[in-house]
Formats: sequence, structure tokens, C-alpha cells
Amino acid sequence: MRLLLGILMTVGLPALPVRAQVSDAQVGALVEALRRAAPDTGTEDDGLYSDWQIKAENIPRWSRLCTGKELTPAQFESSPVTARSILVCVMRDVLSDEYKASGSDESLAVRRAAAWWMTGDPTEYSSEGIASYIQKVLDFYQQQRSKPSPNPPNSNG
Repeated sequence: MRLLLGILMTVGLPALPVRAQVSDAQVGALVEALRRAAPDTGTEDDGLYSDWQIKAENIPRWSRLCTGKELTPAQFESSPVTARSILVCVMRDVLSDEYKASGSDESLAVRRAAAWWMTGDPTEYSSEGIASYIQKVLDFYQQQRSKPSPNPPNSNG
């Protein structure tokens, strides 16, 4: 019986959808990198909201998807904690998808996610028009990832 169960599990596993697992640290680093790389348009009422420079039309959809409650751009902008949690929610799926699409190449996954963020198309990561932005996101991401973890594991175990 064990042998049969083992064979069924082995044969059945490849048929299951595979979703790349990204860590909270990776997603957090990407969200922070997107914040730090956000372009400053130099215009007060440019239609972009929060430190991440989010287009107004994305805010109600993303907030409803991630919190079940549709936020206005003003509500989103007024709470950086809420904004960050919504962006972590959105970017977790994006980074997971791009990690898989990149063949588990973390740097390429980040570049693809940054291209999705900027253009809506992850395959645009090497486009001339956004190449410097993509590199800036990757650099900030790598800086975040190289920082020591805020909660190191307990070594008294």
C-alpha cells in the first residue's frame, strides 16, 4: 500500500500547478525598492499617489483585491502602512509569477516584476526606455536583501 501511495504521489505531483514560493523578505525588499525608485514627476497633482507613485485607477482595484475594501486614492495615500500592505499583497503574486517565468533567477524575476510595475508587461525589462529604472529597482532590491534580518533566528535552540 505504501508503495502504491508513493507511486501515485510521485506520478501525480508533476500534474499539480507549481507556484514559485517567494519569501516575505523578498517581497518586502521588492516593495521597498519600488518605493525608493519611484520617479519624482516634479508635479504636485500628477495623478500619482503615495510614496510608490501609484496611478489612481489601480488603487480601488488593488485595495478591494487585497483587503476586501475599496479605498480611494486619498485614503490610500493617507496611510503608508495600509499602502505598503496592499502593495505587498499585489507584488507577492507578481514576483511569484516572474520568479517562475525567469526559471528561478531572482535578479531576472525582480527585473521582470519592475517592468510589470512600470509598463504592465514583464517582458519589457530590457526596453531602452525603462532600463535605468529597472536597474535602479534591482540595485535597491539587492541593497535591501543584503541587510541583516531584523529578527535573527534564536541560536539557543
